[in-house]
Amino acid sequence: MVSARRVSLFEREIRVRLSSAALEIMFDLAAVLSEGQVDDDSYFGSTMVTIDISRAAAMVTDTCDTTASRRIEHLLETDERIRAYAHSLAKAEAQRLAGAVLAEPQIDCQLRRSGTHLHLDIDIEALVTT
Repeated sequence: MVSARRVSLFEREIRVRLSSAALEIMFDLAAVLSEGQVDDDSYFGSTMVTIDISRAAAMVTDTCDTTASRRIEHLLETDERIRAYAHSLAKAEAQRLAGAVLAEPQIDCQLRRSGTHLHLDIDIEALVTT
């Protein structure tokens, strides 16, 4: 084994995350389908968000293929900004459907991928306030 005579002063780390612009593009191109109902003073519903990243090909420099969707899937699972964006979208949809302000939302988000499509299933339960 050869010993090192010189070492770097700096340790380097590469971190990959979605850019803010990419996050907006993805959700702007998403198909959103929501359903829900008010029962007494509670709201129960779900929002399905389908993102086909191939639709973003003309707006980004990266290749929008299944490899990219796999990387985005991993990022969606770990990036809190993305989860907050999805929760905000689902809460706004729920309030629209309920026709009222919702409080104390309980939100569950499931993610799956199929080819270049990312599917977020977001279930929400909340109290209806006036």
